Amino acid sequence: MESGPGPDAPSVGSDQRIYAIGDIHGRADLFAQLLDMIGADNGARDHLPSQIILLGDLIDRGPHSRQVIEGAMRMAHSDAPIRFLKGNHEEVFVAAARGDSQALRFFCRIGGRETILSYGLEEEDYDRMDIRALSDWVMHAIPRDHVDFIDGFEDMIEAGDYLFVHAGIRPDVPLADQKPRDLRWIRQKFLHHKAHHGKVVVHGHTITGDVDEQVNRIGIDTGAYRSGMLTAIGLEGVDRWYLSTGA
Repeated sequence: MESGPGPDAPSVGSDQRIYAIGDIHGRADLFAQLLDMIGADNGARDHLPSQIILLGDLIDRGPHSRQVIEGAMRMAHSDAPIRFLKGNHEEVFVAAARGDSQALRFFCRIGGRETILSYGLEEEDYDRMDIRALSDWVMHAIPRDHVDFIDGFEDMIEAGDYLFVHAGIRPDVPLADQKPRDLRWIRQKFLHHKAHHGKVVVHGHTITGDVDEQVNRIGIDTGAYRSGMLTAIGLEGVDRWYLSTGA
């Protein structure tokens, strides 16, 4: 699906091509499929420097969080031009994996159970463990380089007239003063704000049945873990288009 430019269309710049991918949530299969689609799409267009931005929430809910993280790490350690934003699920994961038992309880309630199982804990063992035993398991079984990698994700990325964040921004607050918690967790105050933010905000975090394209923001979390549809936006100059698995 491709959108034509309007008279005052925002631009990412004519010297680059950007693909931003919405919330993967442990769907390594869809992540691989979408990367193949992006590769084919990029190859079919004129040669330009290109990069991929992952909008956060790579983990939880879906069955293969570890595989998603390992794939992302391989890309980060290669020559692939890729950048990562920290989502709310990554924020909680890091705290839980570093021994915060309260964060671990919350992590398990929001889909962290599936992440823990992807690291090799059997379901029956998970079900019988108390929080202390589970925290000890997480501290020892989840590789520390995975935790450090995730903790190093960025909060926001600017490119031309676009801003990439996980959840959104607090309206009427300068970008330099935005708080990481809002960038990873905000919902209604951002989603209901109709005025322009100075840049078009590309975000995930809030699931919609299809791309949520508004004048001031574009939401691309299409609920991959349950819908089978993982979505990316492509940007070049004033053009933008969308790629989705299962569409």
